[in-house]
Amino acid sequence: MLAIAHRSGNTVAGLREALDLGVDLVEADVHDYRGVLEMRHHKLLGPWHLWDKWEIVSRRDFSRVELSQVLDELGDDPRLMIDLKGKGPGLAPAVSELLRTRAPGVPVTVCTKEWESLDAFDPVVRRVLSVANRRQLAALRRRLAREPVYGVSVRLRLLTPELMAELRDRTDVVMAWRVDTPEALALARGLGVGAVISKDLGMLADVIADR
Repeated sequence: MLAIAHRSGNTVAGLREALDLGVDLVEADVHDYRGVLEMRHHKLLGPWHLWDKWEIVSRRDFSRVELSQVLDELGDDPRLMIDLKGKGPGLAPAVSELLRTRAPGVPVTVCTKEWESLDAFDPVVRRVLSVANRRQLAALRRRLAREPVYGVSVRLRLLTPELMAELRDRTDVVMAWRVDTPEALALARGLGVGAVISKDLGMLADVIADR
């Protein structure tokens, strides 16, 4: 079972902590904001603020980290999973071009709910189709009936033993998110997922130690 650190790549310090722990992938959320590829899970709330669930942050107080900084910290280490955020048509091409110039030949992973945007990336990039709800799950099953894919990232509560058997037959790796409690981890283990995505680094350390 692969251990994936959820959101840890949104800061250089978080990236380094997760990599030093020995996780298999560090997930990072990438937005295109006025031509800058910035790392954040927060969404835009007008031109001056960002929000995420119950938190509102002033852009003035937001410490921006750019994807280029994360790639510089990584060097040739391929343990990055970029989660493309938003539907802007320029996001995937911009990320693809930056990977091509700053990390040529490095097999990083890119996931997104906007599956067609994965076509922008070179073959070396590992593509993961993300699924958050039953509508997207139905679309995924239709997609997999036509062609296999490298990986899928599916919300844990959507997974069943029958679905897992179907997905394993058409993908190299099934990732489950979010796995942030012992109960969720036990469920993921019972289902036989190929990877767990968690913000709990202590839990991921246990996953690594149990292998």
